Amino acid sequence: MKFRIIQRLALMALALAAFSPLSRAQAQIAGDWQGTLDAGGTQLRLVLHITAAKDGSLTATLDSVDQGANGIPVSAITLKDSNLSLKVDAVHGTYEGTVNKDATEIDGTWSQGMPLELNFKRAAAQTVVAPKPAPPSEIDGTWQGTLDAGALKLRILFKIVNTQDGLTAQMQSPDQSTVWLSATSVKRSGSSLTIELKGIGVVYEGKIAPDLNSIDGTFSQMGSPLPLALKRVKDQAELERRRPQNPVKPYPYREEEVTYANKAAGNTLAATLTVPSGKGPFPAVLLISGSGPHDRDESLMGHKPFLVLSDYLTRKGIAVLRADKRGIGKSTGDYAAATIADFATDAEAGVAYLKSRSEVDPHRIGLIGHSEGGVTAPMAAVADPGVAFIVMMAGSGVPGDQIILEQLRLIEEAAGASKEKVAHDLDNEREVLALVEKEKDSTILDKKLREKLVADGMPEAQIGASVKMVMGPWFRDFLTYDPATALRKVACPVLVLNGEKDLQVPPAQNLPAIRKALEEGGNKHFEIEEMPGLNHLFQTAKTGSPAEYAQIEETISPVALDKIAGWILKQ
Repeated sequence: MKFRIIQRLALMALALAAFSPLSRAQAQIAGDWQGTLDAGGTQLRLVLHITAAKDGSLTATLDSVDQGANGIPVSAITLKDSNLSLKVDAVHGTYEGTVNKDATEIDGTWSQGMPLELNFKRAAAQTVVAPKPAPPSEIDGTWQGTLDAGALKLRILFKIVNTQDGLTAQMQSPDQSTVWLSATSVKRSGSSLTIELKGIGVVYEGKIAPDLNSIDGTFSQMGSPLPLALKRVKDQAELERRRPQNPVKPYPYREEEVTYANKAAGNTLAATLTVPSGKGPFPAVLLISGSGPHDRDESLMGHKPFLVLSDYLTRKGIAVLRADKRGIGKSTGDYAAATIADFATDAEAGVAYLKSRSEVDPHRIGLIGHSEGGVTAPMAAVADPGVAFIVMMAGSGVPGDQIILEQLRLIEEAAGASKEKVAHDLDNEREVLALVEKEKDSTILDKKLREKLVADGMPEAQIGASVKMVMGPWFRDFLTYDPATALRKVACPVLVLNGEKDLQVPPAQNLPAIRKALEEGGNKHFEIEEMPGLNHLFQTAKTGSPAEYAQIEETISPVALDKIAGWILKQ
């Protein structure tokens, strides 16, 4: 589930190009295109390079000029008539545009959790000149620190290199992206160091220690300063996060890339199907991820929970289907416009696909939903009575406005915030949520929200993006939807699991509500368990704070994995 909006790094990353048939229009669109993305007050200049090959394929790369990321491969590009579609998988971004008759302009929308206008015009190719090398300075090398952004702790890396033109630097947030962004400027005066990345509104100002092994400073993005102490990286192994549960090929089962259609919505879901070795038909599950633009592995904070879960279940004799969310990865559709009900129809399409596979027993197909997926699964099961069972992992039982307030309280308390600050932030959050729920006129709501956020002291550069997010269809639906509505109608067996230390979907708030709804509906085949010591991701945790997610090596507790597999096989 969503938790309170915190400061994020606008990192852009990339993936491989896909192909489509060559046409005269595609030949005309080949070339270089330039546009500017207004990301909440931050202006990002983008250059799109499109190439039409003789074999009938289109490929593309993207330069983010202000972020210093050049030659970024686009994951997929298609052109049908005058409609151009692009995907950039690693940032869960999509672009839909219309090419004019003269092929001189492309007007469209970039979506990355929220839609933003992005128009391109033909431009000359950007020339990137590599800086000339020079003897290393005494601060050349890689520096690492951890940014404490309240609900999250994010590693920040700076790679400093001396050139004949002076010091240069690149920055990476490895818990968010593998892309290195080039600094706009690097200035050193004695022990003072300033690194600036104008494209994403970042400034780092620090004091270099006399022993040249640490830098104590402040990291600011869009006007919000946070302390950031850097230490010199002496061994590259220090930078690697261990994820011992990630499976290593070859697998003892069959893995297949598949697609299936949600005909009613007009989108196609791209997925991975894993089938146990041996003779079927096998029981099967569809995995439904939590809120956010997740890929099929539900990748987040350096973990791949659904990759680990699908591997474990398949080894136990259960076929598993896991898909990229609509509009994400290789799936088509409009992610930014979708609500939980829309994602439920995608789940129904996944169940229908599993029923079509000869390796799957059509009478033993179930759903496993995590977080938002735990709300989606009951909706899909009600729509398709053929669903044999449901596993709710950290699914909620109360409306979203209650979830947001409780998780805000718990996360701030876990971070050590004072009672006064928690009370103040809760009051502000209630006022924002009340505005979103009561005001139906979008123009008036936009104005009121901006006034409220300015009064709360939010930096101007962050206000635009925040307003667009809370006014989006998913968020407004999430605030008021009561999961009990579907739970009362679920007739199949249900396993409800929650981590004792879950601060995002707190068990004390949600498990009683889920039990009540199932009992009111007359369901006598459910089991509810609060799992000791586990957080929202079902990791073994100390506090349960999201700040721990990336730091914990474990992706999913073996106790949780065993519980899920054992319960399914008993069904």
